[in-house]
Amino acid sequence: MARMTLDQKLAILSDAAKYDASCASSGGQRRDSKDGKGIGSVTGSGICHAYTPDGRCISLLKILMTNFCIYDCAYCVNRVSSNTPRARFSPEEVVTLTLEFYRRNYIEGLFLSSGIIRSPDDTMTDMVRIAKLLRVEHNFRGYIHLKTIPDAAPELIEEAGLYADRLSINVELPTDRAVQDYAPEKDPAQIRRAMGDVRVLREARKERSFTGKRPPKFAPAGQSTQMIVGADGANDTTILKTSTWLYSSYALKRVYYSAFSPIPDSSAALPLIKPPLMREHRLYQADWLLRFYGFDVDEISQGTTDGNLDLTVDPKLAWALVNRHLFPLDVNRAEREMLLRVPGLGVKTVGRVLATRRHRTLRYEDLRRMGANLKQAKPFITLLDWHPRALTDAADLRARFAPPPQQLQLL
Repeated sequence: MARMTLDQKLAILSDAAKYDASCASSGGQRRDSKDGKGIGSVTGSGICHAYTPDGRCISLLKILMTNFCIYDCAYCVNRVSSNTPRARFSPEEVVTLTLEFYRRNYIEGLFLSSGIIRSPDDTMTDMVRIAKLLRVEHNFRGYIHLKTIPDAAPELIEEAGLYADRLSINVELPTDRAVQDYAPEKDPAQIRRAMGDVRVLREARKERSFTGKRPPKFAPAGQSTQMIVGADGANDTTILKTSTWLYSSYALKRVYYSAFSPIPDSSAALPLIKPPLMREHRLYQADWLLRFYGFDVDEISQGTTDGNLDLTVDPKLAWALVNRHLFPLDVNRAEREMLLRVPGLGVKTVGRVLATRRHRTLRYEDLRRMGANLKQAKPFITLLDWHPRALTDAADLRARFAPPPQQLQLL
């Protein structure tokens, strides 16, 4: 096989990394400048965008160390039986790429994943070596996210956490049965043990020693995971129940949802078409309701059909339409927990409402200035100068929020 240049490897391994959603970079348009006919885009070189907890958008070099893999997961384009171009970076090449991109101000960090080569321990050893070279030898202070290998030795995962800001271990699919059917070489119990080890190590590193010194930080940005949506028959309620359990059991920072994408020469057991991207979007919205709005899965499932979220309206609105008897809500008197359940009112808006109403009575225009989405909120609230009257009980209320019908094309 002809020896590949660094650019050729980068093209293959950055493209192979696009299926990993764990740095929240999906949704970008395909406009790269590799052909030399344009400027202003580096997506073809593996640079993606992610968002920090404070809302900043940052750029990361998102690549696989290699797309060779000894596993044969049915849903993965890089599985051992797949007929796809293969490439592999050496640890030194990944370090060089990261540093050169960083010096040119293209990126603020590295997101590194990999196929499994030779063995999980060999693969994890190389990934840890990359992070260690960056941190220790080159004094790299940027962000590092490592997709760890759950079957690797615990001491390797522990060492990875000393150099990486965040670790992630994919649970792959929502149920153990689905993992056994589509990724038989992977053990769901071992995945959970690895996630549990990361949680224990993070908590242990927060405690001071008897001398008052803190131990070195371990994965200070926490851990995350990813589930593939639509490859198996799990409905959205099942997916959200799994997410809720993962958040509570392993103190995850994020669960990412990745819509299944059909791949060449795939298993006959997999769907022929991908699920609508709106399904992925609705799951993220429901995930937000679970984490920040005080909802539980049973409440969200009230607005589902056969356990799947409504694709035409968001989960919060779907819940409100089912529970119209709780509305309209007096914005000037309602408790925070109920205000958070009003469609169109976000966490920041509710905070502004609570702070302002201590001093005066709120009006409709006040809510608009606070950033509320009044198109959604107005049937469910009352204010000093606004009453929805019979709007909350209108038979066509749901139709008012549904998107307009689209003309389909035959060709």
